[in-house]
Amino acid sequence: MDVFEAIRARRSVRRYKPRPVEREKLERILEAGRLAPSAANRQPWHFVVVTDPSVRDELVMAHERDQFFRSTGDLLRAPVVIVACADRKRAWVRRDGEEYWKVDVAIAMQNMVLCATEEGLGTCWIGAFSPEATRKILGIPDDIRIVAITPLGYPDESPATSDRRTMQEIVHYQHW
Repeated sequence: MDVFEAIRARRSVRRYKPRPVEREKLERILEAGRLAPSAANRQPWHFVVVTDPSVRDELVMAHERDQFFRSTGDLLRAPVVIVACADRKRAWVRRDGEEYWKVDVAIAMQNMVLCATEEGLGTCWIGAFSPEATRKILGIPDDIRIVAITPLGYPDESPATSDRRTMQEIVHYQHW
């Protein structure tokens, strides 16, 4: 599968088979994240990989307690959960104060998501989670920011494509 095919094939998978993810595939996906570009090559990312069912259950229970995050619970039952974090002290900061740690981690996550698609695995970018609960359960230091979470596993569904805006709506040449 080429990159453009992976981009077209990627879907937000919300149901996963209990089948474990092979170690080689997981390592290749994490390597895709490690190889991502970052502002000034600062590489401010850290990835917490959760495969222990009891830890995943703790994450599910913590998120199901909160009505806002309740829908996240089932996603965290996937065989693997990757929590993408940023060390703000490592990240590049533009002259006007704009910090790039979110962008850097997002690029690394996208690399992993596309690599997972190529490997026949599903993911779902999760931004609706409890940072406090996640931090506590996984022992993430207070100075590290949690950017996103993705379950990872073999899909137990085939989601339809999502609507996308047209090129005419989003592309501007030379000027707005």
